[in-house]
Amino acid sequence: MKNITKNRSGQIWSWLIGIFAILGVLDALYLLIYKLSGNNQMCLGNGGCHNVNFSSYSEIYGIPVSALGLAAYLVIIAILVLEPRLRLVKENGPLALFGISLVGVAFSAYLTYLEFYVIHAVCPFCITSAIVITLIFILAIIRLVKQTAS
Repeated sequence: MKNITKNRSGQIWSWLIGIFAILGVLDALYLLIYKLSGNNQMCLGNGGCHNVNFSSYSEIYGIPVSALGLAAYLVIIAILVLEPRLRLVKENGPLALFGISLVGVAFSAYLTYLEFYVIHAVCPFCITSAIVITLIFILAIIRLVKQTAS
Protein backbone atom coordinates (compact mmCIF):
# COMPACT_ATOMS: atom_id res chain seq x y z
CA MET A 1 0.00 0.00 0.00
CA LYS A 2 2.86 2.37 0.82
CA ASN A 3 4.31 1.89 -2.68
CA ILE A 4 0.97 2.81 -4.32
CA THR A 5 0.70 5.98 -2.22
CA LYS A 6 4.30 6.91 -3.08
CA ASN A 7 3.59 6.31 -6.78
CA ARG A 8 0.47 8.52 -6.71
CA SER A 9 2.34 11.25 -4.88
CA GLY A 10 5.09 11.17 -7.51
CA GLN A 11 2.51 11.29 -10.28
CA ILE A 12 0.82 14.31 -8.72
CA TRP A 13 4.11 16.23 -8.60
CA SER A 14 4.82 15.24 -12.20
CA TRP A 15 1.38 16.35 -13.34
CA LEU A 16 1.70 19.69 -11.55
CA ILE A 17 5.12 20.31 -13.09
CA GLY A 18 3.70 19.33 -16.49
CA ILE A 19 0.79 21.75 -16.16
CA PHE A 20 3.11 24.60 -15.21
CA ALA A 21 5.49 23.66 -18.04
CA ILE A 22 2.62 23.83 -20.54
CA LEU A 23 1.73 27.29 -19.18
CA GLY A 24 5.40 28.21 -19.60
CA VAL A 25 5.38 26.98 -23.20
CA LEU A 26 2.32 29.09 -23.99
CA ASP A 27 3.83 32.16 -22.32
CA ALA A 28 7.23 31.77 -24.00
CA LEU A 29 5.59 31.09 -27.37
CA TYR A 30 3.54 34.27 -27.02
CA LEU A 31 6.68 36.25 -26.21
CA LEU A 32 8.57 34.68 -29.11
CA ILE A 33 5.77 35.48 -31.58
CA TYR A 34 5.72 39.04 -30.25
CA LYS A 35 9.49 39.32 -30.56
CA LEU A 36 9.53 37.98 -34.12
CA SER A 37 6.46 39.87 -35.34
CA GLY A 38 7.01 43.17 -33.52
CA ASN A 39 3.22 43.53 -33.31
CA ASN A 40 2.82 46.15 -30.58
CA GLN A 41 -0.88 45.32 -30.22
CA MET A 42 0.25 42.14 -28.44
CA CYS A 43 1.86 44.25 -25.71
CA LEU A 44 -0.53 44.62 -22.80
CA GLY A 45 -0.43 47.22 -20.08
CA ASN A 46 1.94 50.16 -20.01
CA GLY A 47 4.17 49.30 -22.97
CA GLY A 48 6.74 47.52 -20.82
CA CYS A 49 6.55 44.47 -23.08
CA HIS A 50 7.96 46.44 -25.97
CA ASN A 51 10.76 48.03 -23.96
CA VAL A 52 11.78 44.69 -22.44
CA ASN A 53 11.40 42.46 -25.51
CA PHE A 54 13.26 44.79 -27.82
CA SER A 55 16.01 45.79 -25.40
CA SER A 56 19.59 44.67 -25.90
CA TYR A 57 19.01 42.12 -23.11
CA SER A 58 16.26 40.28 -25.02
CA GLU A 59 18.73 38.21 -27.06
CA ILE A 60 21.82 36.13 -26.38
CA TYR A 61 24.04 35.81 -29.45
CA GLY A 62 21.04 36.66 -31.62
CA ILE A 63 18.77 34.05 -30.00
CA PRO A 64 15.66 35.52 -28.37
CA VAL A 65 15.51 34.84 -24.64
CA SER A 66 11.92 33.70 -25.15
CA ALA A 67 13.18 30.95 -27.50
CA LEU A 68 15.53 29.75 -24.76
CA GLY A 69 12.63 29.72 -22.29
CA LEU A 70 10.47 27.84 -24.77
CA ALA A 71 13.22 25.26 -25.23
CA ALA A 72 13.61 24.84 -21.47
CA TYR A 73 9.90 24.29 -20.94
CA LEU A 74 9.77 21.79 -23.81
CA VAL A 75 12.74 19.87 -22.34
CA ILE A 76 10.93 19.74 -18.98
CA ILE A 77 7.86 18.27 -20.71
CA ALA A 78 10.04 15.79 -22.64
CA ILE A 79 11.64 14.58 -19.41
CA LEU A 80 8.23 14.07 -17.82
CA VAL A 81 6.97 12.16 -20.87
CA LEU A 82 10.08 9.98 -21.11
CA GLU A 83 10.43 9.14 -17.40
CA PRO A 84 8.01 6.21 -17.42
CA ARG A 85 9.47 4.90 -20.67
CA LEU A 86 13.25 5.09 -20.28
CA ARG A 87 15.19 3.83 -17.29
CA LEU A 88 17.93 6.45 -17.66
CA VAL A 89 15.39 9.27 -17.62
CA LYS A 90 13.45 7.67 -14.74
CA GLU A 91 16.61 7.52 -12.62
CA ASN A 92 17.90 10.98 -13.53
CA GLY A 93 14.73 12.89 -14.44
CA PRO A 94 14.07 14.42 -11.01
CA LEU A 95 17.64 15.68 -10.77
CA ALA A 96 17.53 16.99 -14.35
CA LEU A 97 14.27 18.84 -13.64
CA PHE A 98 15.83 20.33 -10.53
CA GLY A 99 18.89 21.48 -12.49
CA ILE A 100 16.94 22.94 -15.40
CA SER A 101 14.53 24.76 -13.12
CA LEU A 102 17.39 26.03 -10.92
CA VAL A 103 19.09 27.58 -13.94
CA GLY A 104 15.71 28.94 -15.06
CA VAL A 105 15.03 30.56 -11.70
CA ALA A 106 18.50 32.10 -11.53
CA PHE A 107 18.22 33.44 -15.10
CA SER A 108 14.69 34.74 -14.45
CA ALA A 109 15.90 36.52 -11.31
CA TYR A 110 18.63 38.19 -13.38
CA LEU A 111 16.15 39.19 -16.10
CA THR A 112 13.68 40.52 -13.52
CA TYR A 113 16.49 42.58 -11.97
CA LEU A 114 17.24 43.99 -15.44
CA GLU A 115 13.58 44.87 -15.96
CA PHE A 116 13.29 46.80 -12.71
CA TYR A 117 16.72 48.40 -12.37
CA VAL A 118 18.26 48.67 -15.84
CA ILE A 119 15.48 48.75 -18.46
CA HIS A 120 12.98 50.42 -16.08
CA ALA A 121 10.07 48.61 -17.69
CA VAL A 122 8.13 45.52 -16.68
CA CYS A 123 6.75 42.92 -19.05
CA PRO A 124 3.85 41.03 -17.42
CA PHE A 125 4.52 37.97 -19.58
CA CYS A 126 8.14 37.87 -18.46
CA ILE A 127 7.05 38.09 -14.82
CA THR A 128 4.56 35.28 -15.51
CA SER A 129 7.39 33.11 -16.84
CA ALA A 130 9.51 33.89 -13.78
CA ILE A 131 6.65 32.83 -11.50
CA VAL A 132 6.00 29.65 -13.51
CA ILE A 133 9.65 28.52 -13.47
CA THR A 134 9.83 29.31 -9.74
CA LEU A 135 6.81 27.09 -9.09
CA ILE A 136 8.36 24.33 -11.22
CA PHE A 137 11.58 24.72 -9.20
CA ILE A 138 9.73 24.35 -5.89
CA LEU A 139 7.89 21.27 -7.16
CA ALA A 140 11.14 19.82 -8.55
CA ILE A 141 12.76 20.19 -5.13
CA ILE A 142 9.86 18.41 -3.44
CA ARG A 143 9.94 15.67 -6.05
CA LEU A 144 13.70 15.20 -5.76
CA VAL A 145 13.58 15.06 -1.96
CA LYS A 146 10.78 12.51 -2.06
CA GLN A 147 12.71 10.39 -4.57
CA THR A 148 15.92 10.41 -2.54
CA ALA A 149 14.00 9.68 0.68
CA SER A 150 12.56 6.48 -0.78
